[in-house]
Amino acid sequence: MQAVDIHNIGNVNSLKSRIINQHSIRTSSRGSLAWFGRQTHNLSENLTVSALPSGGQKDCPIGDLEVESSNPSPGTLLLVRKEIDWNAFEEYLLKDHEVRVARDYVSYAQKWKDCLISEDLSKVQVLSAGRRRMVMASLSALAKFLGAYKDWQQLTERYNLKWAGKSSTDIILERFQKVENPDEIFDWIKQVKQERPELTDFMDLIGITGMRMVEAVDCYNLLIQLSQEDKVSDYYNRQGAVLEHYKFKDTFIRGNKKVFISFVPEQLINRIVENEPLTSWMSVQKLVTKRGLHSRFSDIREAQGTFLTKFLKDAEIDFLHGRVSTNVFMRNYFNPALIADLKTRVFQAIHELQEKT
Repeated sequence: MQAVDIHNIGNVNSLKSRIINQHSIRTSSRGSLAWFGRQTHNLSENLTVSALPSGGQKDCPIGDLEVESSNPSPGTLLLVRKEIDWNAFEEYLLKDHEVRVARDYVSYAQKWKDCLISEDLSKVQVLSAGRRRMVMASLSALAKFLGAYKDWQQLTERYNLKWAGKSSTDIILERFQKVENPDEIFDWIKQVKQERPELTDFMDLIGITGMRMVEAVDCYNLLIQLSQEDKVSDYYNRQGAVLEHYKFKDTFIRGNKKVFISFVPEQLINRIVENEPLTSWMSVQKLVTKRGLHSRFSDIREAQGTFLTKFLKDAEIDFLHGRVSTNVFMRNYFNPALIADLKTRVFQAIHELQEKT
């Protein structure tokens, strides 16, 4: 069996390429792409990332070498080992995702990339629904970055992995079981404020606005930053007592997760700008859990929305929670009569919420 040397084949970045840059790989005429993949998988770390197409019985050219596939493997990913350019991957993600999400994707992709390289998603199958979705999202993004998304799709089909998370019915039933009494969330907010006085203003902010955890941290820190620049008025409309998140689109208008405005008392704004910024939403959670309390930030939004039904219509709550299109928001927000009436009723709710928390 005669061995063939492959030398100095051009450089590329995608899994779909068939190139191995400035390195020699010895292979034989066994002819199987799958076998070739296993041999190259263990090469030294200074090789690059590459791929071969799945060509059935068809000959697959690699530079000047023809490799005949006698054992076709649909969507075969052939990764020749080298550190993936994670900085470039993060830059790629930042085109469509905020910094936090991009970094999470990179972190998960780094931990789970071997499942993609080995084409073995058995470990992903046994993960919890939430974690499995995050791992799949990260590996899917990595496959797109490397130019092998079709291969990834075939791989997920082979392992019968679905993107769908919990059904809406499951989510509702889970929430009913988790929160028997909505007031227990407000009691939890009280506990956090007692155990962590430094979080008092943040808890008040998230409690009365119902913002998502990440949105609330971004809002809190942005107010502090703008105060230092004497520009709070660029964000907080004192006359309307409203935070105008929509003016900071990159931060608060994030695909399906949006928040356009939040009514907030001026006294709370004045307290917040005197504080130190929060490191991250994760650091806030750690401050809470280190005091022996469960993290229930994800329940606040629902509890606040449920409480608002005493004062607002469902469509108005959706408006405040960002569950409307940008066009609907702009059309309604600049209707002074509507907003004035909405503000009056929201502040009635805020006063009661402040008493509860």
